[in-house]
Amino acid sequence: MSQARGLYSVAQVRAFDERAIHELGVPGYTLMNRAGAAALRVLRERWPSVRRIAIATGGGNNGGDGYVLARLARAAGLEVQLLAVVAPDRLSGDARRAAEEYLADGARAHVFTAAALEQSEVLVDALLGTGLRAAARAEFLAAIRALNAAGRPILALDLPSGLDGDSGKALGEAVRAEATITFVAPKVGLYLGDGPEFVGRLYCDDLQLPAPAAATAPPVLECLDQSDVALALPARGRSAHKGDFGRVLLIAGAPGMAGAARLAGEACLRCGAGLVSVATAAENVAAIVADRPELICFAADAASALNAPLAAATVVAIGPGLGTGAWARAMLDAALASGKPLVLDADALNLLAAARQSPPQGAIMTPHPGEAGRLLDVGSEAIQADRLESLRRLVERTGAVVVLKGAGTLIGALGRVSAICPYGNPGMAAPGMGDVLTGAIAAILGQCRDPWLAARAGVVAHALAGDDLARQGGRSLLALDVAGRLSRWVNGGSAASTMLPEAGPGP
Repeated sequence: MSQARGLYSVAQVRAFDERAIHELGVPGYTLMNRAGAAALRVLRERWPSVRRIAIATGGGNNGGDGYVLARLARAAGLEVQLLAVVAPDRLSGDARRAAEEYLADGARAHVFTAAALEQSEVLVDALLGTGLRAAARAEFLAAIRALNAAGRPILALDLPSGLDGDSGKALGEAVRAEATITFVAPKVGLYLGDGPEFVGRLYCDDLQLPAPAAATAPPVLECLDQSDVALALPARGRSAHKGDFGRVLLIAGAPGMAGAARLAGEACLRCGAGLVSVATAAENVAAIVADRPELICFAADAASALNAPLAAATVVAIGPGLGTGAWARAMLDAALASGKPLVLDADALNLLAAARQSPPQGAIMTPHPGEAGRLLDVGSEAIQADRLESLRRLVERTGAVVVLKGAGTLIGALGRVSAICPYGNPGMAAPGMGDVLTGAIAAILGQCRDPWLAARAGVVAHALAGDDLARQGGRSLLALDVAGRLSRWVNGGSAASTMLPEAGPGP
């Protein structure tokens, strides 16, 4: 696991700070100065032509970071207006020292007013940082509203004010930043819940502190990236043949649901499965084969039709367009009894939920919030209210590798640090996207034979394919187009994300 991709709780990051101060001998004020310097580097990189900035400061160390940034920005020739919600004489500790050094340089701190923001080109949020656990007090709420209403780009220091650093929930109202620089290590709340809506482009500066050791400080989440695809799908040897890359049996498509089977089958092929067979209702066969002759498609009117295909399969994926009738139940029972690695989606999950049945150990499940709610006997709203806790419960109840789909797709398994996907976009909220993901994961599982690696790689490739298409317009993407783009990402494409943390510019 790459420590650079670890996401941590607010308490963990505070412990890293304390360790730096008390065990490594790095004074807290040194860390504050490094934070201010890192913020200035990001500000100059992102808005190189800006001359006038306003910095809104509160109390505590987040306000202190703002005072350091103000002093360094003035020294760099910028016009700085410091707008204090908490007066400098009410500060204490390192924040008080930062304010005194700023004022000693002949600068002034003004009382925060909304009107004062109009004179600046870029605004800096140094109000609350990670200390907030409930809705902001009236004076801070007024400042948050004023920053958001000013119509200027905002740089948030450490965390947009009003955002919970652990859950990612906006506690009432929060600053909507165009960019955020977080310090020491990325906080999990920057990625969960409302976080991505408020963070903007995310930068991370470790303030020259060593990375936390996984043994003593395991992250809350790990952030997926393209290395997950490379890990699951190493380069192929020249002498390889299709038999080396898995035989996927896709059981999908009740009468009238040929599209779901077709989409999942396309994704299987695009992700490099050696052979893809589709067991479907008889009336779907002609349409699927006519459109994609590379798929081996056959009618499965009864479970007995699956005997030979199941015996030959490396991986079985079941659920897209399956329905929940007697035919679907018979198909699922045959798949569950096969002993083969499974990818379970859509109606396969609904059937399991209705029967209060668990999948075989190590199966991959890909529920959306509604399906997850049925598996846990709660509503989808409860799933969305705490997605990380919902993932934990699903994993504990089922023993499966669980892919909880949605904005910020989560992946969990017993004994593993859960993972989050920072890619994907709202245009992917479209019919058939889940079918494509099922096919992608099944194909990769057939090649790597590792459910954990396959789930991670499939989610990343699927999300990046969607982002690829969204650059041409992010509304109403087609699932078949996303399936077509998978080939690029399973073959080493490259991309930038608005949420993956990147180091700020060097000193």
